Amino acid sequence: MNRRKFLHVGAAGLALSALPSYAADFADQKKRVGLIGTGWYGKADLLRLIQIAPVEVVSLCDVDKRMLSDAADLVASRQISKKKPRTYADYREMLKEKDLDIVLIATPDHWHALAMIAAAEAGADLYVQKPISVDIIEGQAMLAAARKHKRVVQVGTQRRSTPHLIEARDRVIKEGKLGKIAHVEICCYYHMRARENPPDTTPPENLDYEMWTGPAPMRPYNKLVHPRSWRAFTEYGNGIIGDMCIHMLDMVRWMMDLGWPKTVSSSGGILVDKNSKANISDTQTASFNFGDVEVVWTHRTWGDAPDPKYPWAAIFYGDKGTLKAGVDGYDFYPQGKSESTMKSKPLFEYEKYPEDKTEKDLERHVASAIRVHMKDLLGNIATRGKPVADIEQGYISTTSCILANLSMQLGRSLAWDPSTGRIIGDDEANRLLRRPYRAPWIHPEPAKV
Repeated sequence: MNRRKFLHVGAAGLALSALPSYAADFADQKKRVGLIGTGWYGKADLLRLIQIAPVEVVSLCDVDKRMLSDAADLVASRQISKKKPRTYADYREMLKEKDLDIVLIATPDHWHALAMIAAAEAGADLYVQKPISVDIIEGQAMLAAARKHKRVVQVGTQRRSTPHLIEARDRVIKEGKLGKIAHVEICCYYHMRARENPPDTTPPENLDYEMWTGPAPMRPYNKLVHPRSWRAFTEYGNGIIGDMCIHMLDMVRWMMDLGWPKTVSSSGGILVDKNSKANISDTQTASFNFGDVEVVWTHRTWGDAPDPKYPWAAIFYGDKGTLKAGVDGYDFYPQGKSESTMKSKPLFEYEKYPEDKTEKDLERHVASAIRVHMKDLLGNIATRGKPVADIEQGYISTTSCILANLSMQLGRSLAWDPSTGRIIGDDEANRLLRRPYRAPWIHPEPAKV
C-alpha cells in the first residue's frame, strides 16, 4: 500500500481490520431492546444498534410524551419488523416486564444511576451514556450492581471505538513513534455553554417535569432545561468537564493504558459570561497526575481555539514527536517537523448506511464509532466478557472528572485512593462524594458483590 493510499483509507481499512469480527454472532442475537431517554443521543445510539444487528426494539421510555411518540414512529420505520415499540412514562414500569435483553440509557446525567441499577437488577445488559454518574458514590453503586448481577455494561465513551483513533493508538503510540510521553493536553474550546437568561415558565403539557427532575433539586422550569440544555446546570450534571473532558481523558487513558490519577487539581469558574442563567463554569483547567504522565485539561466557552483544526482534542507530547487527535482526525508530527507525516479522518459509511446522510441531528462523523461500540457490546454479550468501555473504565473516567470539579469548588488538590474509594486525608471533600437526593428518591449504595 503506497503512502497516499494509506493516508486515505488507513482508518477504514487498518483500524477496523484489527477489531474482532462478531458478524456471525449477530445473526443469532435477536435481542429485545429497550431505551430509557428518547432524546438526541438516545436515538443516535439506538438507531446505530438497529443498523448492525437484527435486534427488536420493544420498549421506549421518556417523560416527554411528544418526544416519546416521535421516537416510537421513527423506530418503527427503521427496524426490520416495522413494529411500533411499547411506550412508558416511568422506567420502573418498563423494567417490571423483565423481558429486555439490552437496555440503553440516555437520560440526563442525574438519572443514570437509578435507571442503570434497576435495569441490571431486571437482568438486562446495558449501554449507558457518559458520564456514568453525577456523584462518585452513584458510580460506585453502578459498578457494584453490574458485577453483582453479572451484567455486561458498555459506557458511551466511544472514542475507544473510533476507527481513526484506534489507528492513531496502534500505529503512532503503540509503535513508539512519540517516544516517551510525559505530557498530554486535552481541551475543548467550543462555545457550547448556554448564554441565554430566559424567564422561568410553566412546564409544557407534554413534559412530566416532576419525574424529569427526579432525585435532583427542584428548580423552577426553564426552557433551557429541556430538551438538551440541561447541562448548563450543576443540578443535573458536571458541566463541560463532565460532558467533554470525560471523552478526551478517557481516550488518553485508553490510548496510554493509564489507570487512576494519583492527584487531581482544578481551578476556574464563571469568569466571562456572567449574564447567563447557566451556573456551570465557562473557564476551567484541571490537572490529572498519573505519576510519569501529566494530563492537563482546559476549556473556554469564549475566545478562539489555539488550533482551529483541533478545538476538542488531545495533544500528546513525546520526546520523538507530537500527536494531535480528535473526533475529526489525527495528525502525527515527528520531532522538529512542521508537516504531519501520518494523518487520518473519520470513517463515513454512507454506501452501507445511507440513512446516516439524512438522519436529523446525527453527528455523522461519529456514527461509525457508535456502530463499532455497539458491535463490541454485542460481541461481549455473546462471550460474557468486558467491553472496551466497561463500566469500571467509565467509573474511573467519570470519578476523575468529578474530582476536578470538587477540587475547583474546594480550592485545593485532591489525592484519590482507589482501594477505599475515598479522598485521602480530606473529610470535607469526602462529604461531597454523595449529593443529596430529593425525596422520595433514595440515593443508591454500593451493593456487596
